[in-house]
Amino acid sequence: MTVHELPDLADAVLEVVDDIPVGKVVTYGDIGKVVGAGPRQVGAVMSEYGSMVPWWRVLRADGRPPQGHEDEALARYREEGTPLKGTFLDRVDLRRARFTLDRPRP
Repeated sequence: MTVHELPDLADAVLEVVDDIPVGKVVTYGDIGKVVGAGPRQVGAVMSEYGSMVPWWRVLRADGRPPQGHEDEALARYREEGTPLKGTFLDRVDLRRARFTLDRPRP
């Protein structure tokens, strides 16, 4: 499946994720506000198509990595210099790492 064959919502979500800079993150809810969807819808898109983009840069509102992919995501955060916090440095520090999505999408 090419990007041109994706459902509109999936295409919009993946475009946003592809624009997140190295070392920065956003939440499912952040993306949802931009594309006009709920966090669960964004999560469903990422579950189905997320491997096409830097999926590890999208996380839960509490800074935890995507469920089931914690080890790989944390390795990528460390590699990219994404600020971490917690006793075991197992969460992203959203205050420092959150990327502001400033443009609404159709």
